Amino acid sequence: MRVLVTGATGFVGGHLVPPLRDAGHDVVALVRDPDRYDAPDGVTVVGGDLLDPETLSPAFEGVDAAYYLVHSMQSGGDFEDRDRRAARNFVDAADDAGVDRVVYLGGLGEERDRLSEHLRSRREVEHLLEEGEFELTTLRAAIIVGAGSASFRMVYQLVKQLPVMVTPKWVSTPCQPIAIDDVVAYLVGVLDVPETADRTFEIGGPDVLSYREMLETTARLTGQRLRVLPVPVLSPELSAYWVGLVTSVPKGVARPLIAGLRNPVVATDDSIMDLVDVELTPFEVAVRRALANDDDAPEPVPVEGAK
Repeated sequence: MRVLVTGATGFVGGHLVPPLRDAGHDVVALVRDPDRYDAPDGVTVVGGDLLDPETLSPAFEGVDAAYYLVHSMQSGGDFEDRDRRAARNFVDAADDAGVDRVVYLGGLGEERDRLSEHLRSRREVEHLLEEGEFELTTLRAAIIVGAGSASFRMVYQLVKQLPVMVTPKWVSTPCQPIAIDDVVAYLVGVLDVPETADRTFEIGGPDVLSYREMLETTARLTGQRLRVLPVPVLSPELSAYWVGLVTSVPKGVARPLIAGLRNPVVATDDSIMDLVDVELTPFEVAVRRALANDDDAPEPVPVEGAK
């Protein structure tokens, strides 16, 4: 199958391309700057920009299935408008090329919970993709744990920099994080299961945790001491400000991420498990793997009793 990956230079796309090749697919990577993309062997690289529809047709030529892994949050303000335009251009290009199948990775969260700008934009993109003539498979996930994840980098660097952490009320919000390896296994797996076409699935790891529990687990695994002091007065704006001060996560990324932390993001439908067999990774194991693959992180604390 000839498969197009948009967002191939991003966190998820970068992890997805090699397994797609290993699964026997002919992979095309759409990137804005081919000279800066170190493509795996056998991957076709095509330059193009989803915000510039005139550049897209070469990438979609002969494509059977495409992955939509693009979001504009790291570009700063007004990311919702850019996400909207990119999704519409993608749909037009995919329909013009006769693409049969599209797989989209969106975000967990119930619309009745007044989604944050970030999660609302993810859901709007999902609805725009549904207007295409192709069959759409949507996977919704919460925090993805892995080296290179902006969400996990924020968690790790907060733990590293702040032994005493004053946090907003979102510290108690439930979340179902999932390891990047498990996300990729689902993304690759759905292509081989016709029953996943034209359906939406929720994916998550085996552990449901509060953000406080995630912070405390990460602190323990990195040998840090941590005290978390929740207070009711910190706004997303103030939270993003201090995150920007103590982490490398840009404020333009931190603010929408933090605003989204007020929304519970827990999978309520596990029907994907009947169709795609993935051995889910516990949160602690996922954190250990992320730390082991992050050049700036310390070696995770050894498992007690291990030799």
